[in-house]
Amino acid sequence: MKKVERINTIMRYINNRANFTISEIMREFNISRSTAIRDIREIESMGMPLVAEVGRDGGYFVMNNSVLPTVRFTDNEIKALFIAFMATRNQQLPYLKSRQSLAEKLLGLISENQQEDLVHLNQILLFEGTNPNNPDLLELSDLPQPMLEKLIQILLLDSFLWITIKEEEGIKSYPIYLLHLYHDKGFWMIDGFDLKDDKRRIVPVDNLTDVKPYSTKNRLSKKKILEKLSKQEEEMNLVLELGPKAIAQFKKYHPLKVSISYTNPYQTTAILKTFINVTNPEELTEITNWLLFLGEDIEVKEVPEEVLVGLQERLSLFCP
Repeated sequence: MKKVERINTIMRYINNRANFTISEIMREFNISRSTAIRDIREIESMGMPLVAEVGRDGGYFVMNNSVLPTVRFTDNEIKALFIAFMATRNQQLPYLKSRQSLAEKLLGLISENQQEDLVHLNQILLFEGTNPNNPDLLELSDLPQPMLEKLIQILLLDSFLWITIKEEEGIKSYPIYLLHLYHDKGFWMIDGFDLKDDKRRIVPVDNLTDVKPYSTKNRLSKKKILEKLSKQEEEMNLVLELGPKAIAQFKKYHPLKVSISYTNPYQTTAILKTFINVTNPEELTEITNWLLFLGEDIEVKEVPEEVLVGLQERLSLFCP
């Protein structure tokens, strides 16, 4: 445990106790007597009102009505927070206004020298969502779908939802159990179990027109839902062996539902197994593009005929 983390943990420990001894701190955090004494002195210097009691164990107690001192960030912690904000610009993340106000508050807590460091970082670091001509610019696309924050607030209370979505056939409503809320290729998606039709359903958050808790008492348990899903799992129809170059490409990007299993301790070879819905034109196009992105360092063990035809057609454009 690093020193800053240890001291913060000790502060929480002693703030929750009427009194404590050096020996207790030594046992609880597996540190020497000299280290325990140094940490306690540093905690005192930070403003925690500790009073020493006479005794061979070196007892202490916290003065009444005391609270934990103001949180202080190290230079590296401040840079880590700031870089995290920079890296998530224009990513359609929720609570955008809160992220902006939090950044402003952090800037108000640090020294001018630290602020200058952050300004310099802002000038030299470019991320995927950064406009190189104006790093401070927040694109309009950074604003998340208006329903996203409402959806998250409800999810914190209940995973059973009644959602209303806009489809080609019109407005429809479904009761679902939300499994995951994920962000993929610039869009937020709901991955849920349709409680009416007993099947998995993927819904773009952009299509949501309303969401509220599903209040019916006749709910399935999460265990029962997962059992139903496991029985409905499709057979794997795409099996690949990946070499080191293909693994490197996989790490750069891969569809959310696809994962690999390494086949040696050095993680230089791997096996990929997944199901491709060949009746879905969008999925078929996406997997074709992605297989070409992986490159030549793959060995195909099993592939749907439709995917193979798509690959051959795409390659014929370059090799007539």
